[in-house]
Amino acid sequence: MFMPGWDADNLRLHDLRTLNVVLRERNLTRSAELLGTTQPAISKILARLRAHFGDPLVIRHNHGMQLTPKAMEMTETLCNLLNASDSLRATLAFDPRTSNRVFRLLVSDVGTLIFLPPLLNRVASEGSGLKLSAVPLDSRRFELKLESGEADLALGAFPAAPSSLRRQRLFFGRYFSVARKHHPNLARLRTSAGFRGADHIIVMASDVGHAAHRLVQHALEAEIVPERVLLRLSGFVAAGIIASRTDGVATVPAFVAMHLAKPLGLERFKPPIPLPQFEIAQYWHERSHRDPGHRWLRNTCFDLFARSR
Repeated sequence: MFMPGWDADNLRLHDLRTLNVVLRERNLTRSAELLGTTQPAISKILARLRAHFGDPLVIRHNHGMQLTPKAMEMTETLCNLLNASDSLRATLAFDPRTSNRVFRLLVSDVGTLIFLPPLLNRVASEGSGLKLSAVPLDSRRFELKLESGEADLALGAFPAAPSSLRRQRLFFGRYFSVARKHHPNLARLRTSAGFRGADHIIVMASDVGHAAHRLVQHALEAEIVPERVLLRLSGFVAAGIIASRTDGVATVPAFVAMHLAKPLGLERFKPPIPLPQFEIAQYWHERSHRDPGHRWLRNTCFDLFARSR
């Protein structure tokens, strides 16, 4: 039997946000992925909330979870409470020099390489209490993390982002090809015939972080016959590493090529075939738009990644 074990003052906002995700997803595995935590951690939170509300809240059912009548009844109230909390926070002044806020960013593996080092340096120079946290990205569902408050800002290329999200363009990206400096046909790779005749490492587009790459992948495969595909894989950084140790050519976003060229001993060059550009932007939910801290974060990202270009 569930008996209330807390008073109202002991309800934690973090726990209620976790509960909101569990009630929406009805799946612990998926909830843990969205929240960037573990199932045992969510189970501990659910145990505390069950004790407080005197109700199981969710019950395992087949491969998912079933809401109890009490949980169904409280869903709308819970959403309203979290929205009210966000509105209250938006009215508070923000000073980066004294704030101990943690900003949660949605970035792909490439985004981690490109965005986080400059942001970490800027945040450290602005205020010693500020922190960044990288949230696991699934671009098929990233808007839910922004909507629920599990993430503050998404940085990257999301061509299928819903129109309901706020967005601000940072820059347009393009592609470079990379090959090891001692590649036997390095000069010919810069010609269309030499490029088509080389062995290629093809990065496969995915819905998890690299969805914008799909058009480029198709353009490459239209120019390169299957016999000249040395390897297919899912990561740009891995493709660069393999190119540095083989005679394969990898075609990756220009900012990835720039970061990898010197440490891996790669030569980078403009592909001699036409490839589309892609847009890099920052995305956020309406709920965060007027938050002074969030506005500071957006302005900082714009200064670093748009104005600097």
